[in-house]
Amino acid sequence: MIVNQITDILEELAPLAYAEDFDNVGLLVGDQNAEVSGVLVTLDTLENVVDEAIAKKCNLIVSFHPIVFSGLKKITGANYVERVVIKAIQHNIAIYSMHTALDNSFFGVNAKICEVLGVQNTKILIPKKGTIKKLVTYVPVANKNQLLQSLFDSGAGNIGNYSDCSFTVEGTGSYKAGENANPVKGDIGKTHHEPETQISVTYPIAAEKKILNTLFKNHPYEEVAYEIFAIENVNQNIGMGMIGELSSSQTEADFMKMLKQKMNVSVIRHTNLLGKRIKKVAVLGGSGAFAIGAARAKEADIFITADVKYHQFYEAEGKMIIADIGHFETEQFTKNLLVDYLKKKIPNFAIHLSESKTNPIKYT
Repeated sequence: MIVNQITDILEELAPLAYAEDFDNVGLLVGDQNAEVSGVLVTLDTLENVVDEAIAKKCNLIVSFHPIVFSGLKKITGANYVERVVIKAIQHNIAIYSMHTALDNSFFGVNAKICEVLGVQNTKILIPKKGTIKKLVTYVPVANKNQLLQSLFDSGAGNIGNYSDCSFTVEGTGSYKAGENANPVKGDIGKTHHEPETQISVTYPIAAEKKILNTLFKNHPYEEVAYEIFAIENVNQNIGMGMIGELSSSQTEADFMKMLKQKMNVSVIRHTNLLGKRIKKVAVLGGSGAFAIGAARAKEADIFITADVKYHQFYEAEGKMIIADIGHFETEQFTKNLLVDYLKKKIPNFAIHLSESKTNPIKYT
């Protein structure tokens, strides 16, 4: 397999179109057409990780965090980022990052935290806007059903738990073919009127290329009339954080003990305990303080995240517990998620879980 084939598989799980605008995701180093000898999956790409890839004969590193986040004006080895890039290039190792594309995936970082903690009936905490578009096209009445079905098969027309969603209107289309045209219906130089159906379907932006290719392939006309609209509807299955429920409520003390055990943490920074049982749990891997208000509004009993600043703890307003368990700790199982996913998709390929330590924070 080549690099691009493997990254295409990863983008089925976490399309890059869903990454945040500030982020730097995708192939950061390397040739997308290079043949892959093995894949090393890591949370961070540091020098010791590149050394591990060399030792394990892996020439593709799949990393959650991007080693190159902002622009590099020079690459001299003056810092750890530049040294990683230099070493990767010297050894023909490609580096691919997923970061917020995987954060926003329904089956990504936060789904894994919920799985580890036994949180069920999960929903996205902050659904993402700007991820849905609407396609409007016009087709002869006789071709309506075939075109609609092909668009559905390509991923259009899904709304929440419903599929094959569309809206159609019957009308009359008109056109006059020029001398170089090859009209399917009508004659050159004469205005033709055709009974047509207007079709409207929504689709996720990550599927736009596939949807348009399907439209052009299955539409009978030489020139396809179509319109695309960006819509503000939120996608309930894409976005930051998750919220769900435990199978049974727990005391605060029991939940904190379980949280430490399941997430392998020795210390938790948290707001005052409220003397209530914990049932509804919200999570957001990494720096998630921006979602405190959303977790509170959805009546979470506890919000688990990282990198919460002093004054942000006040935003719990005495209505829920904020638990900061550490950045690395919230994302530590992400590489396990990716290894399991890749092994299911390409079972007879060399996929390795990185054993390198990359957490820069220690507790004494």
